[in-house]
Amino acid sequence: MKRTTYTFLTMIVALLVFCACSGQKSKNARTDTYSSGKMTLMCDESFSPIVEEELAVFHAMYPDAHVTAKYTNEIDAFNALMKQDVHLIITARNLSKKQLEYFKSMKIQPRYFPLGYDGLAFIINKNNVDSCITVKDIKRILSGQATKWNQINKGSKFGTIDVVFDNKQSAAVRWAVDSILGGKPINSPNISAVNTSAEVIKYVEKTPNAIGIIGSNWLNDKRDTTNVTFKKNITVMSVCQMEKATEMNSWKPYQLYLLDGRYPFARTIYALLADPFHGLPVGVANFMQSPQGQKIILKSALLPYRGDLEWRSVQVNDD
Repeated sequence: MKRTTYTFLTMIVALLVFCACSGQKSKNARTDTYSSGKMTLMCDESFSPIVEEELAVFHAMYPDAHVTAKYTNEIDAFNALMKQDVHLIITARNLSKKQLEYFKSMKIQPRYFPLGYDGLAFIINKNNVDSCITVKDIKRILSGQATKWNQINKGSKFGTIDVVFDNKQSAAVRWAVDSILGGKPINSPNISAVNTSAEVIKYVEKTPNAIGIIGSNWLNDKRDTTNVTFKKNITVMSVCQMEKATEMNSWKPYQLYLLDGRYPFARTIYALLADPFHGLPVGVANFMQSPQGQKIILKSALLPYRGDLEWRSVQVNDD
């Protein structure tokens, strides 16, 4: 009799454990598809304007999909992808060899999608007339070799060069170190970082001696459908690759000058995907590189990766 009772109790306990485990598995199992379900992606904050536009159209096309974008810095986005807290991030660099090896050890095959290009833009207060600058002088400012505006322009009276980034761990900071300074650290004694690109713009608006460094997609004036003007409350510097900068040999981060290489600081925007389930994150990444998604990038004043764009010189007669 006792043996039967113990056996019966054992069966009940086993059944309860099975039900608990099954309930937990059902709760955590993903049910999203390419075009439905819920997900969160992470994005370097400097690319938030273009991601917002992409998601607005994606949600209109796929009303059963609910995608939340968390805007953060590049380091936190990569950490979240490595931990599989998210399965899609938008940033300004590809996965490193070490990160690829880690995913391989986890039996996960990551994918990357180049989406387009933006320019790393240098903005100044509208009262600062030093609107042209050389690549060499930008390097001097970031490395700490030039700390005053009169070292860039002898006639300047704006004093100390106050350099401000969007975030100390942002893609802009990392890109400046890797691609402008060749891996050497930023050593300007007057450098600071706020929290967002919008804060950089506000800081430069009220600080006459400041130079802000942000992604060019933040600077498009939405009233201009031709995408050839920037926000009127600050000045976007023209950058020259020659020894001396003039208005004739310096270029702003317009689409054309990103395309033909005249603007020297063009960054690739990547969608990095690591989704073993092959669900909604794959659908979002595929949409962003589709003709529809690339058209959104084109209209946002950035340069689409798959735009197949051509440019031609046109001579206009005054007759």
